[in-house]
Amino acid sequence: MTAAPTTWLPQEAIRRKRDGETLGADDLRALVRGMADGSLADAQVAALAMAVYFRGMTPAECAGLTLAMRDSGEIFDWRNESLPGPVLDKHSTGGIGDLVSLALAPMLAACGAWVPMIAGRGLAHTGGTVDKLEAIPGYCSQPEPELLRRTLREAGVAIIGPGERIAPADRRLYAIRDVTATVDCIPLIVASILSKKLAAGLDALVLDVKTGNGAVMTDPDRGRELAMRLIDTAAEAGLRASAFLTDMSEPLARSAGNALEVQETLSMLRGEPADARLMEVTLALGIEVMVRGGLAASADAARAALTNSLASGAAAERFARMVACLGGPADFMERPDRYLATAPVIVDVPASRDGFVTAIDTRALGFVVVALGGGRTAPGQPVNPAVGLDRLASLTQPMRAGMPLARVHAANADAARQAAVTVARAYAIGDAPPTPPVLIERIDSRA
Repeated sequence: MTAAPTTWLPQEAIRRKRDGETLGADDLRALVRGMADGSLADAQVAALAMAVYFRGMTPAECAGLTLAMRDSGEIFDWRNESLPGPVLDKHSTGGIGDLVSLALAPMLAACGAWVPMIAGRGLAHTGGTVDKLEAIPGYCSQPEPELLRRTLREAGVAIIGPGERIAPADRRLYAIRDVTATVDCIPLIVASILSKKLAAGLDALVLDVKTGNGAVMTDPDRGRELAMRLIDTAAEAGLRASAFLTDMSEPLARSAGNALEVQETLSMLRGEPADARLMEVTLALGIEVMVRGGLAASADAARAALTNSLASGAAAERFARMVACLGGPADFMERPDRYLATAPVIVDVPASRDGFVTAIDTRALGFVVVALGGGRTAPGQPVNPAVGLDRLASLTQPMRAGMPLARVHAANADAARQAAVTVARAYAIGDAPPTPPVLIERIDSRA
């Protein structure tokens, strides 16, 4: 008879999770340590992700994984910085044309919050805030801790990626989830999001959980489950968090693609008219976190402050200061066209008939951006910041045959033609406008 091994083996922990067993805190810490230091092979990380996808995790397992991933890197404590206001943040589970983070973070800073936003890259068909900011030449998305602190002191906001110091285990797991069809696994989503947010040393957090055909969680019930798991796990770790379920059955903004979304963000920050859906979601999230974090006494006061941050130019000034502090051009707000890449081929996608936009395959639009080169099909793959879609038609919009449903920005004519075919198929046009889905639903914890 062969004796059982006396040393801990990662494959044994993976096997036990595969077979439906519950992993203890020691197992989870060891697995996370292996992700962070590289001793766990990519195949093993992928196998673990797939085992969790099919077997799930108990609340205790999910919390244990989250805290182990948080503890795999540096944890910020802002109490020694004597910041004269709360440390607040927002996070989205990912969508198409979701540029809320780019706009809301400097808006909150202009209202007196301090916003060390640790954001992510694109996952599957969804865009990533870090990829969007890296469309700005020179922008350092993974600064050293001292540069992060200096940027926060000078601008009030720093939107960065986790890098190698902050939750390094998640950086590895995030990339592998992206290419192994495990993006929509609730325990892994919770651990990924909250490990970084807990490491950021926040006072309050608001979560934007997307649902609809363009979201990671297409089913509203699954979205609610994710939102509640996020809230409950955050509370267990001592972080005040709340969540909204928001609709992603159409792109949130009128563009999808890294440089194109930055351009739309700049227009919004300048106080120019923004899409009504985009503004509604941005304000709802901002109001929630300002009230929860004690920065505003009421929802009305928070709304007034956020609206004024755009009208006064204060939010735009904070964004410009952040970009300059993190290595981007000092005159970026004034001359973005000088710095943002543009695609050599731009093609309109015409509507085939008169009518109204009755449905949009939003997920398909996201994969168009990926296929154009604006997303990844392998871990670490570079992206083309110039490509994507803009002037996207919205649900209920009246159309005439030949009117553009969207514009494709592509690296070459062949890519543009292929993208245009897919975009046209993603739009359904009927004789009567549909009833749009509910845009925002506040989610309460089970506790």
